[in-house]
Amino acid sequence: MTRSHLFLCLLLLLAFLNFAAPQDDARIMLSFKSSLNLTSDVDWSNPNPCKWDTVQCDGSSRVTRIQLNQKGIRGTLPPNLQNLSELVVLELFSNRISGPIPDLSGLTNLQTLNLHDNLFDSTPENLFSGMNSLQEVYLDENPFSSWEIPETVKDATLLKNLSLINCNLTGSITVLFGSETLPSLASLKLSRNSLSGPLPSSLSGSSLQELCLNGQRLNGTISVLQNMTSLVEVDLQGNAFSGPIPDLSGLQSLRLFNVGGNQLTGVVPPSFTGLKSLTIVNLTSNYFQGPSPLFDKSVSVDAVAKTNSFCLEIPGAPCDSRVETLLSIAESFGYPVKLAVSWRGNNPCASWLGISCVGSNITVVNLGKHNLIGTISPSFARLSSLEKIILYSNKLSGRIPKELTTLPKLWLLDVSNNDFYGGVPKFREGDGPVSPSGGTHGGSGHNSTGGGGSSKWSSSVKIIVPVVGGVVVALCIVGALYVVGALCIDSDAIKLTVAASSLNNGGGGGTESSYSHSGSANSDIHVVESGNLVIPIQVLRSATNNFSEENILGKGGFSVVYKGELSDGTKIAVKKMESSASVVSDKELAEFKSEITLLTKMRHRHLVGLLGYCLDGNERLLVYEYMPQGTLSQHLFHWKEEERKPLDWTRRLAIALDVARGVEYLHTLAHQSFIHRDLKPSNILLGDDMRAKVSDFGLVRLAPEGKNSIETRVAGTFGYLAPEYAVTGRVTTKVDIFSLGVILMELVTGRKALDETQREDSVHLVTWFRRVAASKDRNENAFKNAIDTNIELDEDTLARVEKVWELAGHCCAREPYQRPDMSHIVNVLSSLTVQWKPTEVDPHDLYGIDYDLPLPQAVKNWQASLSQTGDDSGSSV
Repeated sequence: MTRSHLFLCLLLLLAFLNFAAPQDDARIMLSFKSSLNLTSDVDWSNPNPCKWDTVQCDGSSRVTRIQLNQKGIRGTLPPNLQNLSELVVLELFSNRISGPIPDLSGLTNLQTLNLHDNLFDSTPENLFSGMNSLQEVYLDENPFSSWEIPETVKDATLLKNLSLINCNLTGSITVLFGSETLPSLASLKLSRNSLSGPLPSSLSGSSLQELCLNGQRLNGTISVLQNMTSLVEVDLQGNAFSGPIPDLSGLQSLRLFNVGGNQLTGVVPPSFTGLKSLTIVNLTSNYFQGPSPLFDKSVSVDAVAKTNSFCLEIPGAPCDSRVETLLSIAESFGYPVKLAVSWRGNNPCASWLGISCVGSNITVVNLGKHNLIGTISPSFARLSSLEKIILYSNKLSGRIPKELTTLPKLWLLDVSNNDFYGGVPKFREGDGPVSPSGGTHGGSGHNSTGGGGSSKWSSSVKIIVPVVGGVVVALCIVGALYVVGALCIDSDAIKLTVAASSLNNGGGGGTESSYSHSGSANSDIHVVESGNLVIPIQVLRSATNNFSEENILGKGGFSVVYKGELSDGTKIAVKKMESSASVVSDKELAEFKSEITLLTKMRHRHLVGLLGYCLDGNERLLVYEYMPQGTLSQHLFHWKEEERKPLDWTRRLAIALDVARGVEYLHTLAHQSFIHRDLKPSNILLGDDMRAKVSDFGLVRLAPEGKNSIETRVAGTFGYLAPEYAVTGRVTTKVDIFSLGVILMELVTGRKALDETQREDSVHLVTWFRRVAASKDRNENAFKNAIDTNIELDEDTLARVEKVWELAGHCCAREPYQRPDMSHIVNVLSSLTVQWKPTEVDPHDLYGIDYDLPLPQAVKNWQASLSQTGDDSGSSV
């Protein structure tokens, strides 16, 4: 074959390819058309795809753009779409296209892929493979099965914008998002997925301008932001990031900074608040400490009061010097969340974790066994009144600062079981280290968190240091250490004390002692009404491990409840009131006195018993009997997670009757009529015998004359609020009837009053219940299907369930006058309960308590009557 023939063949081949390629594109587009259900406003009728609406071709009739957006189109994508090799833009967003996204690896010229807001269910494993021209990808709002960002993303080296919002991403944020792999990446939006883990260090130095990762499970620190100097917008809201805000002074273009809803701690740095470029800031719902930050007036700050741990809510107002010192100490520990949760407000003597005071002087810092990391801050030396520093069994390292030797009153330093190195600095003459083997931790003062001091000080310091190199440090005890031992407070030896005077309901003989606002252990204890049980603050601190997080039983809007155990083994529940001020105001004091007076008048075996109270400094605490089986909510809705057995019908019915009897006492059988206002399963507690008691009387109010009043501020819990109360604030005993009706519905159906997991029209239990009840006569199966599947149904049980179903409906009637009284509810439930004996008079309801007796004597009589009747459901003091 001659050269001319060869050249002619090549020309013919090229001509064929140039003809074949457009023909292939046409076939692919026809296949694409057939896979879609096009709407009437899309005209793809021409046989030449290059003349279709929303399609563009180049001069060679090769398809370069498909922009079929916001048409409501259904269908799927054909697998041969990847053969449109000249395609530059593929935009199909805001349609109803479903099925998998096919392999697109042949689209080597594609620059824009926009498929957001469709119904695609999966992505190809090799997504991004071979797509080295890709610059923009938007796959937001698609119901993909869970997937992770593939490693093939590294092929898209020109990628600028990547948006994968709410598309079921899992795993961690890949290190491939760094500047070495994707140097052009400017916008990364991965919000509202299920990503977890920390921010990768590879982001440091990247050219990212937008970083949106809100609504995930991400954690760790945000320190990497310090080196992302191109950032303009940062949205990390709704994650679990912790630690402080780093120095962001290098981010001179930063406009939006949203870190709300995390666990960030520490002081908001001036280098951040001073950024001139800032326009929008959200720091709410974290644990930021120190002064509330003051931004320029041009900055829109999302600030919700009391959603952080600032010392004061006034922007820019300085903190108490003691607070500043303790935060400096916390900084050396990395601002741990545990401390930030407790260390809030401007008075460190107000129950801050590990802090004890005499008056306003900090005498003890006890942070042993708190898993702290970091070093010991020299700032300890600024607390000149310190007597004890207890930091044993943490993960601290570095050297023991020599500044501690300047503390004039320090007599105990316990840093055992850490990772310190170097020698122990020389304290006052005669000081010597004591090995951990020299005595138990209890004997060394680890449990001595009380602030009780003394008028004389030892000339030496008792030091407990780690064992180094396996060799026990020599035990050097100077004579003055015997004095040290005498100074330790045995908090376990403090017992309950009872006011000596008698309770006088008539008010003629009651007296009130004076009250000191000092936080001292020696301060006068305020007796609200003589005859009540007064419990020293040291006892409650010891019983609750200094109100540690591990002892928390539950949290309310204005209080936290802790589990405690007294030295004699008695278990208690301690309700600790929160106060916005450093000392209790006269109004708060009056309210607290009123609440105790109210609670002492309510004694019933189905109401959680008040054992005592404490009012010391700004501390206001109520001590109740401990209910070991937790709440009805736990047994009804969370029994699987807590590995419990589901409640059978007999137990549910008995609990309902117990609650009704307790509330009946409040409404009609007490000396005055009371309204609870917040009945719900989490306020119904169960004893070891599974008998129920109503708790949380923080919202209880006296029913006024005529049993009707208007509340200016509605309190309670949504889902259980009677409609007239929620809308108008009108409160009667019938609001409790409505709440109990909702609880009966929950007992029958096993569903929550408000359940966001249900369909939109079934979220509210009462609305759904009424709809099922309306169809009950037409469809009996609707009623049976509504019953909790954990209830074993026979003919008798079904009849009893139906009675309670009907009662619940009456209790939740729209109008108050249509609802029954609590006595009627008790009668209905008791008739369904085998254990109930209506002929027997219940001495606990009517005659068991003589209200003219002092409270301690009344409690003893109450206990005696319980033992005589054989009822083991009562409490003990």
